[in-house]
Parts: sequence; structure tokens; C-alpha cells
Amino acid sequence: MTAALGFTAQGVCAGVKAATNAGFETEAMRKNEPQKPVSDKRDLALIYCERPCSAAAIFTKNLVKSDTILVSREHLKNGVAQAVIVNSGNANACNPDGMEKARAMCALAADALGVAEDDVIVASTGVIGQPLPLEPIRAGVEKMRGSLSRDGSANAAEAIMTTDTVKKEWAVELELDGKRVVIGGIAKGSGMIHINMGTTLSFVTTDAAVSAEMLREALIEAADVSYNMVSVDGDTSTNDTLAIMASGLAGNREITEKDEAYRSFTDALTLAFKEVAKKLAADGEGATKLLICRVSGAENIDSAKTIAKSIICSSLVKAAMFGADANCGRILCAIGYSGAYTDVSRIDVSYKSAKGEIMVCGNGCGLAFDEDKAKEILLEKEITIIVRLGDGSAEAEAYGCDLTYDYVKINGDYRT
Repeated sequence: MTAALGFTAQGVCAGVKAATNAGFETEAMRKNEPQKPVSDKRDLALIYCERPCSAAAIFTKNLVKSDTILVSREHLKNGVAQAVIVNSGNANACNPDGMEKARAMCALAADALGVAEDDVIVASTGVIGQPLPLEPIRAGVEKMRGSLSRDGSANAAEAIMTTDTVKKEWAVELELDGKRVVIGGIAKGSGMIHINMGTTLSFVTTDAAVSAEMLREALIEAADVSYNMVSVDGDTSTNDTLAIMASGLAGNREITEKDEAYRSFTDALTLAFKEVAKKLAADGEGATKLLICRVSGAENIDSAKTIAKSIICSSLVKAAMFGADANCGRILCAIGYSGAYTDVSRIDVSYKSAKGEIMVCGNGCGLAFDEDKAKEILLEKEITIIVRLGDGSAEAEAYGCDLTYDYVKINGDYRT
């Protein structure tokens, strides 16, 4: 994220989750028993640019939203931002004082970084419906005062993680007007992922000169075929935020319309987002396998996307992939209830992995196949479900993961 010119970042352990939990009496507290050790995971991040940036963001379509989204949306009305403050451990959603706390976080960041409060984007992630403790955030910001650096991206990436098992960082470069341009970012996401705008939390930086309007257009276009094609568990988060800031320090001619430069920028963004989408899906809560559903031959792009997403979202398909069961009936079932039109008598289905490819359905009917070979293919860590339709030439990909016992374990005691 700090590969783009002008950006620095940092992340620290502020103890947000521990402070959140301490605000509620637990059974162990009532019995005066020892509490669980406090985690030393980083949980508060700052991102800063040395100059005000063109900025844009897209947010969750869930009607229940964190107040951080309302504040960030208000601050981005003028298309300008210079900093981001984000915490994990508490979503600051469904709280009576959520707006007050979100604004306070912006004020803390603005004071530490010397920027205007309304030039700060704010975000939170974690447990919903518990008051956000401000004191650990205040102390964490003080820890970071003066410590942001070009080496701080990894710390910031860790700070936004909740049940994630790996950090998600990335950067790509391209050439615009003979100038080297960098786009980079961090993302988090493991559970409560059925993305319906951008991603759970993702912050993107670039040193390209791009207007705020074109940044938003590029975000929407790139997210539509990447982040919005990811589903881990069918739950759309209350806090989904995908934000981008552009410093313009690369020196290219500012992109203000959908010209060739816009196309190059958006293509690079889309390429990166698709790779991040795969990382988010592969790190789904309890997941052991990345599932990629590739649909071709659809009547139109909407049908291709709808069918691919329906397959990825099917609990029965996800469970079958966990058990390495090459059951084509579950794929056909998910296609049939997707709501998209297709000639079911012309559907072909195959499974592919590093161990090879095997066709299990032809012209809408199950085929005889080598069960041992199919199992070998489906025991791999990355599986592609290939669906060929006979309706047209449109195609799409969706990204998901298998459904395992551990998903239930993780979410059965997520809060406690």
C-alpha cells in the first residue's frame, strides 16, 4: 500500500477487542476466574498521504451500516481525502453513540497527522452491537504519532485483520503517459463475506493523477467482476468499505474521462482486484480450498455472473468440495434456481485442479467417470468448477471456498 508515491502507514496493538470485552460482564468475571490472555495482535492502523488526494469509495448495500460508513461518505462528498484510520476488534455498528465515536476517531487521526478532520476516512471491523471503546484508540494513535513510514504497510495490513489467517497486501505498476504509475493496497476478509459493493475492508492507494469521479467509476467497474463475485458464507457485512486515494505524484496527465488512460488504469485495478478476491475466498473462515467457478457460453454477462455466483454460494456445493465429492447434481441444482435463463439440455460441467480435469456432466446429464481420479482432483487446495453453457458467448468467474466443520466452530463463539 505504501509502494505508491506519497503514502506512509503504520499499525499498532491498541487492545480494542480486549477493552470491548471488558465492558461486558462475562461468566468468568462473575466467578472471579482468570480472563483469557490479551492478544498482542495489531488492531489499529493509520494511512497517510503527504498531500490531499483525489478520493472515492464504495460501501455495503446492507441497510444496517456501521456509522463509520456514514461519516466516511460525508467526508468524501468533495472527492478529497488525505488519511485513513481503521480499527479491528469492534465494528462500531448498531451502537447508540456510533456516530460520535466515528467522528472522534477522525479527530484523533487529524490531530496526529496534521490534516483536516473531513479529509479522514474512517472504518471499523469486528463484533457488531457492542460499544466501541475510545480510550485504546486514543492511546494507539498516540503510539503511532510520528512513526508512519514507507515500511508500515504490513503492520497496517495486520491491524485490519479479524479472523483472517494471512495478511492481504498487493501492488501493481503500469505506464501512463510515459510515467511509471503504482497502485497498491491492503484488504481483510474471512467471514461474513457475500460482497455486494466492494469488499469487507480494502484500502487502495495510487500515485496516478485521477479525478475523484473517474476513481469512483474505476472502483465500481473493477469491483463488479472481482470483489462482488466473492462469497464465503452468504452474509453481506455491515461494514464493507472499498476506498481509494490518488496522490497524483506520478506526474501523468490527470485522468478526467473514460479514455485510453482510464482503460489502462481500470484494467490494472481489475487484474489486481481479481487476485485479491481469490485471496479473500481462499482465507474464508475454516476454509481448506479455494473454489473458482468459471462459466462460459452464457446468453449475457448478467446470466454468467448470476450462475457462477449461485454455484459458489451453494452450501451443498461447498460441502461437496470439502468432502471431495464430484456430485454434478449439486452444480446443476444451483444453476437451476439461480434465476438466470439457460438451456439445461446443453450444460457441461467439469472439475479441474493441479491434478488434471474430469468431465462429470454432458448436455445436462450426469456422466460415468473415474471416481478415484475425481477425488484426486478435488483433494487439491485450488479447484476450478468449469460450466459450459450453450446460450451465447458471455463468461464470468466467481470465487468462494469449501464449507468445513471449522466454519461453525469459529462462528459459534465469535463474540465470546
